[in-house]
Amino acid sequence: MSAACITNDQRVYTHTERLMGNRFDITIGHDTPGNASEQIAAAVAEIKRIETLLTTFSATSKTAQINQMAGIAPVKVDREVFELIERSLKISAITQGAFDLSYGSVDKNLWNFNTNLTALPDPELARDSVRLINWRNIRLNTDDSTVFLKEKGMRIGFGGIGKGYAADKARAVLQQRGVSSGVINASGDLCTWGQNEHGVPWTVGISNPDRPEEVLAQFALGQQAVATSGNYEKYVIIDQKRYSHTINPKTGLPCTGLKSVTVIAPSAELADALTTPIVVMGVQAGLHLLNQIHGVEGVLLTDDNEIFVTKNIKIS
Repeated sequence: MSAACITNDQRVYTHTERLMGNRFDITIGHDTPGNASEQIAAAVAEIKRIETLLTTFSATSKTAQINQMAGIAPVKVDREVFELIERSLKISAITQGAFDLSYGSVDKNLWNFNTNLTALPDPELARDSVRLINWRNIRLNTDDSTVFLKEKGMRIGFGGIGKGYAADKARAVLQQRGVSSGVINASGDLCTWGQNEHGVPWTVGISNPDRPEEVLAQFALGQQAVATSGNYEKYVIIDQKRYSHTINPKTGLPCTGLKSVTVIAPSAELADALTTPIVVMGVQAGLHLLNQIHGVEGVLLTDDNEIFVTKNIKIS
C-alpha cells in the first residue's frame, strides 16, 4: 500500500531529487509567485539542511556525536534537534516503546531479509540483539539542551521520523515564500497544502500493494499529511507465514499480521512516526491508539487482505 498525489494536469511544477537517501518529489501550484525553480531550490536546500542535522553517516553531525558519546557524556545539540528528540520520546511513550529512536542499537547481523533467511532465530538470541533499545535511556536536559545515551553502544537514528520532519520543514519554507499550494512527497510520506490547479484539495490515493494499479482508497487533503509503512516490499515467508522486515524492539523478532499501515495526520512528522509502531502493535492496539489521537486517521491492511479503518473513515 503506497500513497501518491493524483494529478493529471501539467500546470504544476514538479522536481524530483534523491535526498536523505530517499526520493523526494516536490510539487508546487501553477500560481507560484516568482521563479518556480528558485522556490523549489529553497525547499531542496531546507531538506539538505535537515539531513546534515540528522544523518548518522557524517561524524560531524550531532546525531553521530550523540552516538559516539553514548555511556560517556551528554552532547549539547541545537534546539531544533533537541525538540525533535523530545517529541520522539512522547511518541515512544504513547506507543509503549513500539516507536524508539534507539532502534539504531539493533544488531543487524541477526537479520538478512532475502531468500537466505529460512528460519527465525532463537528467541533468546533475538532478545539479546535488541537489548540496547530503550527509549527511557535517552536522557534529555532541557536547561542545557543536551542529549545523553545512558548505555555504551546505544545508537539513535531518525529513520522513522526524519523524512516526515523534512517534508514538513520544506512545506513551511515554501509557504513562507508565498507558495500557496503544493505537495512534498518523501518516498510515500507526504504533506500537502492549499488547492490544486482545479481549485480543490490535493487528492492522495492509497494503492493495493499486491496490485499497484488498484486504488484501495483516496482522500482529499488540505493542510495534512499521509505516510505508509508495510511489509509488501521487504519480507520473508517462513513455514508459509509472512514476516515483516520491521523488528519488534521488545522481542527482536519480525512483526506479523499487518501488510500495510497508512496514517493521515496534521503533520508528516507525526504520520511518519506512527506508521511503523502500528505495524508492531497490530490491528486492535493500533486502531485503539489512532482513534484516541485528535486529527489522526488510519487505514490498516492485514496479511489476509482485510481492511480496517479508524472511526472517521468510510470506505465503500
